[in-house]
Amino acid sequence: MTVSAKKFDWDNVGLDFGNWDEEKIWALDLPIVEIDINELLWHFDAPWWPNDKGERWTITPWDVINQFGESKNEQTKMEKADFNYPIDILKNKGKWFVLDGLHRLVKLYKHGHKKVKVRIFPRERLPEIHVDDPIELPNY
Repeated sequence: MTVSAKKFDWDNVGLDFGNWDEEKIWALDLPIVEIDINELLWHFDAPWWPNDKGERWTITPWDVINQFGESKNEQTKMEKADFNYPIDILKNKGKWFVLDGLHRLVKLYKHGHKKVKVRIFPRERLPEIHVDDPIELPNY
C-alpha cells in the first residue's frame, strides 16, 4: 500500500527563494545568537521527511516526537543529532525558516529546551548558497 504525501499548505512555508546547499551554509562565519524555541515550532506541522519506506513528504517532526507512523529512521536521525551545533535560520515571509538543523531542533524540543542557539543567515547572501536543483514539493 502506498502512502500519499500528507496534505500541507506549502505556499505558506516560504520556499520561494529556491534550493540551497547546507555545506555552503556551514562554511560561513555567522554569529551565534539565542532565540525562543517557540519561534521555530511551526516547522513541526510540516511533513518534511520520508517515512521508513522512503515515501517523501509523509513524516512531520511531531510524528517523530510522538513516535507515530513509520518514523523510526527519522527518530534515529533525531537521536543522533548533535545539538552542540547551532541551527541555521533565515527570515522569510515574516517567520524564521530553518535552513539546516531541523533534527537538532526536534531533539532540543524533546529534551525540554526553551531557547535555541541559531545562526541567522542574511537574506542578501542567498546567492552564496543557492543551487539550481529545484525543490520538488508534493502534488496533491
